[in-house]
Amino acid sequence: MEIGLIALAIILATLLGWLLKQSFNTQPWIADEVSATAHHGPLGGSSNTRLIALLTLLAVVTSFFALILSAYALRMELGDWVPMTEPQLLWSNTAMLVLASLAFQWTRNGAVKGIGSRLKPGLVVTGLLTAGFVVGQFVAWQQLEASGQFISSNPSNAFFYFLTGAHAVHILGGLYVWARATARVMLGTAEGAAIRRSIELCTIYWHYLLLVWLILFGLLLAT
Repeated sequence: MEIGLIALAIILATLLGWLLKQSFNTQPWIADEVSATAHHGPLGGSSNTRLIALLTLLAVVTSFFALILSAYALRMELGDWVPMTEPQLLWSNTAMLVLASLAFQWTRNGAVKGIGSRLKPGLVVTGLLTAGFVVGQFVAWQQLEASGQFISSNPSNAFFYFLTGAHAVHILGGLYVWARATARVMLGTAEGAAIRRSIELCTIYWHYLLLVWLILFGLLLAT
């Protein structure tokens, strides 16, 4: 379990370094341009404000999951803990989230390189795969309930529902921001610098939630 907590800390430190590097490496005239055009961005405010907002969000999410995993480790030590069998559907759900993250990276690369033709298909594919992941998680819950593994059946069941549910909530929050960015691209109301920054920040968030899910999924399988 300590490995999981350390991994989450490494994720946060890596993202912190990336965000700081992006801030320090941006030329003043570029920063001014982004600030002037990004006031409708997914996190609001100027470019620097959105970077700080994203960093703060990731710090809070990391702390949240670290605390839950600590409680998970402590609860496992009690005698009434019975390991549950995870639905096989989680493997295909994981594959969809991996593909969604890759699709967002492809879209982000297109935005940075000025390849506008990538934006619409990339955002749509990302949204569909991510929505498929959330729906798949719900179906996995239904499968567990159908097999008699309810949330109150065992502490391990309760943690499974809570961990997967909490992660799905964060995914849904990301989909809200994705929907705003996608609508702006589809309607043609997005300016180049603003949408590029929005897609870059969303891509980081998607990668982060993928890594968090891989850690959670690994721990659930191992315990």
